[in-house]
Amino acid sequence: MGLTISYIIIAIYSISLLLIFFYSLAQLNLLVNYLSQKRQNQTAPKFNLLDPKEIPFVTIQLPVYNEEYVMERLLENIAKIEYPKSKLEIQVLDDSTDDTVIATAKSIAALQETGLDIKHICRTDRTGFKAGALKEGLKIAKGDFIAIFDADFLPSADWLKKTVVYFKDEEIGVVQTRWGHINREYSTLTRIQAFALDAHFTLEQVGRNAKGHFINFNGTAGIWRKDCIIDAGNWEGDTLTEDLDLSYRAQLKNWKFKYLEDVETPAELPVVISAARSQQFRWNKGGAENFRKTVWSVITAKNIPFKTKFHGVMHLLNSSMFLCVFIVALLSIPMLYIKNMYGHLGWVFEATSFFIVSTIILFVCYWFTYKSIQGSSFDNFIDYIKLFFTFFSVALGFSLHNSIAVLEGHMGKRSEFVRTPKFNINNITESWKGNKYLAKKLSPNMILEFALMVYFLFGMYSAVPLNDFGLFPFHFMLFLGFGFVFFKSLTARA
Repeated sequence: MGLTISYIIIAIYSISLLLIFFYSLAQLNLLVNYLSQKRQNQTAPKFNLLDPKEIPFVTIQLPVYNEEYVMERLLENIAKIEYPKSKLEIQVLDDSTDDTVIATAKSIAALQETGLDIKHICRTDRTGFKAGALKEGLKIAKGDFIAIFDADFLPSADWLKKTVVYFKDEEIGVVQTRWGHINREYSTLTRIQAFALDAHFTLEQVGRNAKGHFINFNGTAGIWRKDCIIDAGNWEGDTLTEDLDLSYRAQLKNWKFKYLEDVETPAELPVVISAARSQQFRWNKGGAENFRKTVWSVITAKNIPFKTKFHGVMHLLNSSMFLCVFIVALLSIPMLYIKNMYGHLGWVFEATSFFIVSTIILFVCYWFTYKSIQGSSFDNFIDYIKLFFTFFSVALGFSLHNSIAVLEGHMGKRSEFVRTPKFNINNITESWKGNKYLAKKLSPNMILEFALMVYFLFGMYSAVPLNDFGLFPFHFMLFLGFGFVFFKSLTARA
């Protein structure tokens, strides 16, 4: 390996490590914000829902697409929402292309007979996908406030009473609630998804919201002021994460967001890795698309302070961290040999400590968020350690898949909105077998993931003749992560 190539590898490796380190510092700052927020007892003006004059009109939008397994459960649950019928409208925004349209129409007709104001809105085409459906419904929505739930979400009967009251503050454009997980304990895959989402919905959402930094509406389990949607430019379907897009446009126009950590809205996690793949791809590509679309507006905004800009940029770069991690992983084995070949470059490898420090920071941050939901006992801490390193390994295993998504997003490559198939699985005894919405084809990325599993096995082997075991734990986790993703993808076919 030539010295010039070695210097190039070292430069790319070091820059990626530094970006990961800056991301971890941003997370640490969010932890400080999170802990300070927990000590504050904040009050806010609220609507008095006992006064008929103060009860606002609400439209609930349910964007659905081929949801055979959860449609009945969704409608039954939404019908239980406790709110004056004269001030409530429900829109089922149904873009389905299968027989569920007929069954849904029958269920809606039955609910209409009970006096519920519920409408079945079907489009002739899926222009704009979910964003297009929401925009279409908004044209005829009666409500001043628009609550949105995806098909697998099960809000409590008093959900509106807990959320709509905060809109008495006329500067608030969105109220977002924390996601819960009805099938958290179904499998290793669901546990690590819940772990990652819990970190976002505690550390990140609270940490940003506490200091007035930009947060995002999460696409569901939240409620918008209709005027805010219109003022921000309405829903747009030019990214795969229309929720993040509209959130930033709204906050750039000085609308405030209210995040309610204490209001949990349960939902179902994907139980099959192919479903998790499609969800991860959409979220990560959409994040990169929004960075490309929005970051300059954030940087040049005159109405927000520097720290909010910093956190905004890091927020928009969230998904790009997978690309940095993948680069570090891929170059770690050449770096091992460079270290052995060029002894005078040994000082450069101190940069590796940035990755160790970053991991420690994330370990501490995620512990605080984990214990806020699961508890802080010694047994919970031991469970946390095992779950953290399982999560870390599997996240590494997803790094190729997610890096491809990020690169497509940054390059502006357009792709269809692929929704995550739902299963209606609540406990470990239920099976996903036979779900007709699951992808039947093997992902071509699986061949590369198998190759990477072997590559990092070679990395572990390389430690022996080189007598350098510093990267052995990292390569071991990469080997396990890519192995998990590959074998789960290979076996989890419908």
